[in-house]
Amino acid sequence: MIIVYLPSLKTAFRENKKEYTMANHKSALKRIRNSNTKRLRNRYQAKTTRNAMKSFLALTDKKEAQKQLPTLVSMLDRLAKRNIIHKNKASNLKSELAVHVNHIK
Repeated sequence: MIIVYLPSLKTAFRENKKEYTMANHKSALKRIRNSNTKRLRNRYQAKTTRNAMKSFLALTDKKEAQKQLPTLVSMLDRLAKRNIIHKNKASNLKSELAVHVNHIK
């Protein structure tokens, strides 16, 4: 049995546990390392976007919301482009954000 250590990323999702794999080839071990790195990066980006949306939906100032809307839309489009979230989900979230901005008085 081969012990593979997960790569440590400088993110909030640092995982320092050992993972036991059944991989027998160098390419399979490399694929496991790359998959773990990508998974951590995707989790970090998705969580960052969710936190930004939460703080955006708590805004009560219309000018500030209009200022932050393009940044959030860009974040959602980036997640959809990288297949972290589905493009229709990104579209629905962008619509929800636009409705929120329009309802702020």
